[in-house]
Amino acid sequence: MKTPVTKKEIISILIVFVVLAVSVSIARTWTRFLLGSLAILLVILINISSKKILAYYLDSKIEIEIWKWSRYGFKPSNQFKNPFPIGVFLPIIISAITFGNAMWLAALVFEVKPETHRAAKRHGLYSYSDITEYQIGLIAAAGILANLIFAVIGYFAGWNAFTSLNVWYAFFNLIPISNLDGNKIFFGNLVMWSFLFTVTIVAIVFALVIV
Repeated sequence: MKTPVTKKEIISILIVFVVLAVSVSIARTWTRFLLGSLAILLVILINISSKKILAYYLDSKIEIEIWKWSRYGFKPSNQFKNPFPIGVFLPIIISAITFGNAMWLAALVFEVKPETHRAAKRHGLYSYSDITEYQIGLIAAAGILANLIFAVIGYFAGWNAFTSLNVWYAFFNLIPISNLDGNKIFFGNLVMWSFLFTVTIVAIVFALVIV
């Protein structure tokens, strides 16, 4: 029986959770380490669970891993020998050099793998239907949308730290660079990315002014 989360994924999630919990605790807004850690863990799990659920309904599965940077130039040959785990170091570096006044929450990415039952037998041969960029964008958007929805829930529940972390987590993951969710959504459907980005910016303003 296949498990929804692999051992490799669990290790990646735990590493990123510790990194983000430490970087969040440095920020002055969340002085309670345990409460901040619980909030960031829930934010991560909400994002991942939503993407895995939608991927399942799209007859595919996703594999969560730490965000890694493999290129340092535009040429195909400009590749690091070993990809740099930027998702581990960037959050702590930014929190440290800004003395907790800024943070970076994008640290996990995903790869999509179509399930074998997406294959269709025709003329005695099996042809596989690849998942489209639009569908990949939908999977990425599911995580962002879930974070925004739970930000609203956190607000009405009176948990301001949870609300803010959901909003900021959505914002950083919407940045269309490298292999982040924002890049997948941007190239999957620009209108969808524009809508989510606009909603997130409004949510950030709301969080800064009211929360």
